[in-house]
Amino acid sequence: MSNWTDLENKYYMQVARRQPIVIVRGEGTLVWDENDKEYLDFTAGWAVNTLGHCHPVLVRAVEEQARTLMQTSNQFYTIPQVKLAQILVENSCLDRVFFSNSGAEANEGVVKLARKYGKTHRNGAYEIITALNSFHGRTLTMAAATGQPHYQEQWKPLAPGFVNVPYDDIEAIKAATNSNTCAVMLEPVQGEGGVNVPAQGYLKQVREWCDEQGLVMVLDEVQTGIGRLGSLFGYQRFGVEPDAITLAKGLGGGVPIGAFMAKEKFCLLAPGDHGSTYGGNALTCAASFAVVNYVIENDIPTYAETVGQHLRNGLNALASLYEIITDVRGMGLLIALQFSSDISGQVVSLCNEEGLLLNPVRPNAIRFMPPLNVSTQEVDTALERLEAALIKLISG
Repeated sequence: MSNWTDLENKYYMQVARRQPIVIVRGEGTLVWDENDKEYLDFTAGWAVNTLGHCHPVLVRAVEEQARTLMQTSNQFYTIPQVKLAQILVENSCLDRVFFSNSGAEANEGVVKLARKYGKTHRNGAYEIITALNSFHGRTLTMAAATGQPHYQEQWKPLAPGFVNVPYDDIEAIKAATNSNTCAVMLEPVQGEGGVNVPAQGYLKQVREWCDEQGLVMVLDEVQTGIGRLGSLFGYQRFGVEPDAITLAKGLGGGVPIGAFMAKEKFCLLAPGDHGSTYGGNALTCAASFAVVNYVIENDIPTYAETVGQHLRNGLNALASLYEIITDVRGMGLLIALQFSSDISGQVVSLCNEEGLLLNPVRPNAIRFMPPLNVSTQEVDTALERLEAALIKLISG
């Protein structure tokens, strides 16, 4: 046992199910532990490291901005914040943006925006419909929004104003809509819920229903945004335009930043309605701009879709060989491999031994979310290591 893990056990609140690995450095898709063992990192900080570990464009942006200006109050203008706002708006269907520190904060902010719209335009409506198996963050309010009853139980009483309905079921949304409803908030693809991909027409049906009822359509793109699904924003893969979205994770490529964006009609927050001490600070905005600009200029989303298809093909080939694999699903480079029983923890542990880092997203499923610039050669190596782990598992 590492001295660092002993110290963590002594001093840190035990809220994470950690793998027994102390990572000390990373480059691209590779990381090394304290014993200098090399791993292919197909977790990418939980879909955060858009361009991999320590990409030169991100490192350079952080270094230059850290020497120039890191933090001011939002009482003042800063250039990195404006540049990041501009590139996001000009490359999306949304008109304005607000920056926060995380995805949970972004979702809190968009809920305030939706409720103010309901207060102003729907006679005080405040309820938001979300989906079962969703994940919107770990604040108390987002625990109510997150449709996972087993997680919600320990935090009751929950914040009021959220109705959880089955995912990929337009009739459930219609049935839950009433005079108190102001918005529908969904993930284009459910990440933490197991990489659940809806039917192609689902989000279009939600869009039509929101238009008919005068509801705000919010898409939580914390995990799916900035190229992860093979398009800059996930909504583009489904042919819809939401009224508002939230972003985080891949937006910063490794620095902590979140955002919510909305069309002008829904931007009703006035001075004093919302704010953040650190949100939109110069350092994280400069870093995020560098990442987003690189992603757009180098068409990383298209590459992510191509290499993601290569990964899915390889996983499907394994599924044809091993009966314990029951499903391969996902879009772009957000992919899940499902098993016939609850063995994901064992598979991940064996993959650790082989030098491949994965996420046991569900007891019977593992998740692949490597950097968007992962090479096909690295994908092939990951598939070889995964197969070696499966062979070890099957052979006992």
